[in-house]
Amino acid sequence: MHRLCGKGLEIFNEKGYYNTSLDDILKQLSLSKGAFYHHFKSKEDYFISIVQNLIVQKVYALLIEPLNTEENPLPIIVESLENALEPGKKNEMAYGFMLNDFLTEFNKRNEEISGYLKDILNVWEVNLVSVLKKGKLDGYIARHVDCEGVATYIIASYLGMRSLMMDSSNRQLKYQYVQQLKHYFKSLEPQPVMA
Repeated sequence: MHRLCGKGLEIFNEKGYYNTSLDDILKQLSLSKGAFYHHFKSKEDYFISIVQNLIVQKVYALLIEPLNTEENPLPIIVESLENALEPGKKNEMAYGFMLNDFLTEFNKRNEEISGYLKDILNVWEVNLVSVLKKGKLDGYIARHVDCEGVATYIIASYLGMRSLMMDSSNRQLKYQYVQQLKHYFKSLEPQPVMA
């Protein structure tokens, strides 16, 4: 099943969901229609299985799991974003790119799949808000900070960087983004009180 999902993700990523026919999938997977329908009800069901089995796991491992911390969450968030933007072994297929691409492709075209993809972002957002609020309670983040607004900014900036870095691993672009993010996070820290 993992192989079927992995190969399917490559196919959908390369051609797009709507430009990929069932015949394309069967050919690439070396499957008969009967074997395919034994595992999946439809192309849509197959894609949903891919989202649930691969994209959710990868986004969780890269962007959500690191947030389980008792430390200052701000440097941990920066590190998780930096790792998620890194091409190579840690991030074999650029799942963040894919999530962004698929969100765009399915927007207003397929409510069910859009819902699954948006759920991934919602889970990330809830975890970000939670860790930011805990950071406020622990004194790492200023009390006036709008945690929901910061979480929205983090997600939007990450997805935006993913779009800008598409088809390249522009290290300078990534470096500039990370530096600006650190600068922004510095502004969220409590400021010393002047006497």
